[in-house]
Order: sequence, then C-alpha cells, then structure tokens
Amino acid sequence: MKTNKVIASVLILVFMVFAIGCGQPKSINGTTYDTYGFINQDTKKNPNIQYEVSTGNVLWSVVLFGSVVAPVYFIGFSLFNPIAPKDNTFIPGVIK
Repeated sequence: MKTNKVIASVLILVFMVFAIGCGQPKSINGTTYDTYGFINQDTKKNPNIQYEVSTGNVLWSVVLFGSVVAPVYFIGFSLFNPIAPKDNTFIPGVIK
C-alpha cells in the first residue's frame, strides 16, 4: 500500500513538472507573442523576436507518441516559446 502512494506521488510530481515546462505565450514590451511550431511558423513566427525550444512540449511529444494528435500539436503548433526581442545582448536561456 505504501509503495502505491510513493509511485502515485512521483507520477504527480512528474506530470506537474511537465505541465510547468509547456509552451506559453509571453508579453514583451506590451505585446503578447504566441508560441509556434513547424506547421504554423509562417503565420506565428515574428522575425524580431528570439525563440527557444519548449522542453516540456518535446517531453510530452515523446511520452504521448502513441497518440498521433499530441505530438502533432506539440511539435507542429507549439514547439517554440518567445523569450525576448532580438538584440546583440541576448544570452540563450536568460529571460530579462
């Protein structure tokens, strides 16, 4: 019985970490920029904004690879997160 509680607690923690890491729109200088993927990059990607890969969406795509819908959504429509305007002082992974 105690083992089941430990396993359930670990699974809940893992799912919470995955949920936190998922792609999120971001407001930069008063404008909200949406995430984009390979399918909608022509309509959603802004050339003046720096993006980085959403680790949570990649992990969810791997975990849910058996269902076709989840990986298509995560990689096709929400793979890259907006993080900052493009400039010469950009440091990857650092959000100002």
